[in-house]
Amino acid sequence: MTKIKKAVIPVAGFGTRFLPATKAQPKEMLPVVDKPSVQYAVEEAVAAGIKDIILITGQNKRAIEDHFDSHFELEENLRRKKKTEKLKEIQNVSKLANFIYIRQKSPLGNGHAVLCAKSVIGNEPFVVIWPDDLIDSKKNTIKQMIDVYEKYQSPVVGVLAVPDKDVEKYGIIKNKHIKGNVHEMLDIVEKPSLKSAPSNLASLKGYVLGPEIFRVLETMKPGKGGEIWLADAVKKLLPKKSIFACEFSGTIYDVGSKAGWIKANIAYAKKRPELRKELKGFI
Repeated sequence: MTKIKKAVIPVAGFGTRFLPATKAQPKEMLPVVDKPSVQYAVEEAVAAGIKDIILITGQNKRAIEDHFDSHFELEENLRRKKKTEKLKEIQNVSKLANFIYIRQKSPLGNGHAVLCAKSVIGNEPFVVIWPDDLIDSKKNTIKQMIDVYEKYQSPVVGVLAVPDKDVEKYGIIKNKHIKGNVHEMLDIVEKPSLKSAPSNLASLKGYVLGPEIFRVLETMKPGKGGEIWLADAVKKLLPKKSIFACEFSGTIYDVGSKAGWIKANIAYAKKRPELRKELKGFI
């Protein structure tokens, strides 16, 4: 059985919800406390056993490449000032994984972004991670998805039970419970009303997929908004393959939205001993 060692992280979006802050800065580089949001996704992937991080980039995304690269001048400055802990922290960022960058030349959707990684993925299973979905959980969400894939040898989607008020914000799956936190996905409905939603399990965080997804993506016609959507491609696999859902526990923060990003900063700052006391009095 091939171990899953590669993860695709699409980061080519314009980040229009954060304009003007994202006019010259990738939204994935906006910090949650003191780390860019994309770094949380990378660190969780690495902790789950991922070795190769494939970032699908676009225009104005060089800051992401620079962040995960070494920075000689900064490291020398920290070394001279004997800021050992900061130096070690900075050096560890570039050593997290083997980083591969692929340019998505046109904004044709997240399915197209994943297709851009075909030549690097080859004939292996892989993980797709949405960096905007920051899930505060006691268990590694990516590792949980990989475990389900390795058990059933079939595509896996990450899901989380969301409150009724949030159902219409997500793709909601129709499910059949299998065991524990594992479900079989029977269908997925994009942003349904609460009345028409088949469950309260929202598709979040990403997928674990086999290379067969590329054959589907290559024949996909643009869908909503003139873009190719990965969820549509996964849904096309249903007649041929069982698709499983791995249900997470925890709190979701959509750091691609202003409110979600602010909430994440407050929640993660409160975990830090050096910030908790001051924040508690302020909040």
